[in-house]
Amino acid sequence: MVDPGTGDNTPITIDEKANPYRDCIQGLANEPITVVRLLEDARKELHPSSKLADLGGGVTVKEVVHRLVTNRPRVAIIAGSPDHPAHLLDRAHTLMAAAAIWQRGGVPFTFSVPVICDGTAQNNIGQSYSLASRNDTARAVNINFEGHSYHAAYVLAGCDKSPSAILSGLAAAEVARRHRGDQAPVWAVFAPEHVLKGGKIPDGTRKELETIAAKAREHGHRELGEDIEGNLEYILQCSSDEAFAGQLKRAKNLELIDPDTERRILNELAEHTCDSHGGICAFNGTGNSSRTMLAAFGLTPPELELLTGVPADDAVGQGMDCLFGILNKPEYSVCNLVKANFANVVRIHNATGSSSNMLLHLPCIMRHAGFDVTIDDYAEIRDNTPVPEVFAHSLTENRDTFVLAQQFMAGQHRGMESLYRVLSDLKVPMDLDAVTVSGTWRARTENLETPVDPALGDRAVIRTLPVRKMSGVEVLRGSFFDTCVVKVSGMSDDQYAGFDDHIFVVRYYENEHVCNGDFAARDLLNRLRATEGVDDALIRAVVKRNGGGEEPDLENFRGLLEKHLLSFAFIIAGQGPQAYGMPEMFSPSQNLRHHRVLEASSILMTDGRYSGVTKGACIGHTTPEAFEGGGIGYLRNGDILRVKLTDRRIDLLDRAAFLENREVVIDPTQDEGRAELHAERMKRMDHRRLDIAACNLMEHVSDASHGVVPAAVDRRATAAWR
Repeated sequence: MVDPGTGDNTPITIDEKANPYRDCIQGLANEPITVVRLLEDARKELHPSSKLADLGGGVTVKEVVHRLVTNRPRVAIIAGSPDHPAHLLDRAHTLMAAAAIWQRGGVPFTFSVPVICDGTAQNNIGQSYSLASRNDTARAVNINFEGHSYHAAYVLAGCDKSPSAILSGLAAAEVARRHRGDQAPVWAVFAPEHVLKGGKIPDGTRKELETIAAKAREHGHRELGEDIEGNLEYILQCSSDEAFAGQLKRAKNLELIDPDTERRILNELAEHTCDSHGGICAFNGTGNSSRTMLAAFGLTPPELELLTGVPADDAVGQGMDCLFGILNKPEYSVCNLVKANFANVVRIHNATGSSSNMLLHLPCIMRHAGFDVTIDDYAEIRDNTPVPEVFAHSLTENRDTFVLAQQFMAGQHRGMESLYRVLSDLKVPMDLDAVTVSGTWRARTENLETPVDPALGDRAVIRTLPVRKMSGVEVLRGSFFDTCVVKVSGMSDDQYAGFDDHIFVVRYYENEHVCNGDFAARDLLNRLRATEGVDDALIRAVVKRNGGGEEPDLENFRGLLEKHLLSFAFIIAGQGPQAYGMPEMFSPSQNLRHHRVLEASSILMTDGRYSGVTKGACIGHTTPEAFEGGGIGYLRNGDILRVKLTDRRIDLLDRAAFLENREVVIDPTQDEGRAELHAERMKRMDHRRLDIAACNLMEHVSDASHGVVPAAVDRRATAAWR
């Protein structure tokens, strides 16, 4: 079986001029033994009843040499590292894929790439390596793919940045091959890793947390009690663990628990978080947003889109049939698929409320593919063809991604095909003629009369009617920056409305750890009240502008925050890609999200980024970054920001004018009085860069609006994607 589309048993050979394995003896001498060993392992380890275990008697070095010389498809199975939970089942899947490639007349190879677990890297120096790992992985995939002259890839796509990295590396290979003109383009299918089943808080631990919450209430700390009780409603994931860590630190600082209790409870939570089979965490973070992206690009065979474990033989076989069915067809190459589906991906991203990190990764992929795409293109598509949110994803109502996968496996929806059909039925202009590895979207959805099983009712994650009109990620502009992003799908309608045309007072931080310290402090409100520049006159003016009347009760500082009349903008700068590797500000965002007083009143803003699971008013990816002279690095305590979300703007206002009831927009970089402040910060940022090994500093990269790609990639991305 070679061509599943025609039934032709003639072995597929790749149509190209160059064949290094024919024209250079060294590769032909070196590589066959790796193929034979891989297939011997498949024969030994696959279950004897598996169709894929039947490799016949022809797995010999002689046969591998013959296939290489005659230019049979050389397919790289790209897996991840077993120190990442998503890749714990890669061994079995890799051997299944290798056998399927051999059975179809191809030559299987395999290599793995390191994959940083963003959860493991959170709130420590690992986050300064996380985004850098994407570019390094793209480079490594490209090096291996080009160095061994593979034709195609079967990718076991994991978490965080690795899917975008692998796709970028493959696309870059195709761009170079097109220039050389003697090799075929690159073809690929992606099999996203299975979904991790969420954990369960042990009964004893739950009771102890409930007791701590009750004790907090008894001692006058109602908001902490409510925060703990709210977090108990979530499935147990590393993200909810992070929130508990912040809450327990607050409880310890308030002397409600001792350090030993804090440590013991955190250990108990950690022990029960991850299912032993691993997988991609069940929240709709960057891992599952990447799953969605790959499927929306048309790169994922439908049988492999939403797995809950090792795929079945038939699913791997059907996925491999998709790959072999597109070989020698340039229109199905990696670069052509991402070009054809880019606008569709933007619409799907918004409709599913996915990670804001994708606004870094989409330009990264497209620029590696040679297309001049920035977040301006994302914003243009979003503005021209707005989409409603149709994803009712929830970590508290049994609608997480594991449940989505269970519904998929039960035939209650068809994943990406259902999403395309739902949006088309809602008159969103999806390009149904765009090609995928399994045919056009029109062909894939025309027989889908019932996109989602009506029997699911409120249990459905994918909805046929909009959850709400507001969706996705918004691109903002302002007087002290060019662009930044906010995940409006992570904000409630009330929160969005409350933060629209609203005034915030700046509290400035040079790193997230100091911010976390404030959020956990027992005297947090006193610290905020003592913020430099926050005097009675400013509070009166801010409260009045935010609708609180002429004479606020200045003695009731907490009340002003709780009533959303006095609001703070917590600015964490010096976190951009060139300054510090663009770490995620996940810990402060979780601490803000699970702090009733702050969540209701305040926003976070950074030139770093946020985790895909972040909710609330978290604004990131600010360009230019502080280290590059961006205005965010010139802000100071007591500054006044005006946020107008419906106008997609954040502006710095002149303080003197504001106190006179006038709103004058200013650029802090033009204020000579701030130059010395910025220069001092630059020295500290430059010194802080020594925390990162020199080989992984992200120097000579584009800014966040261009995807933080290497300068050469950015420079060569000149083709129009339309």
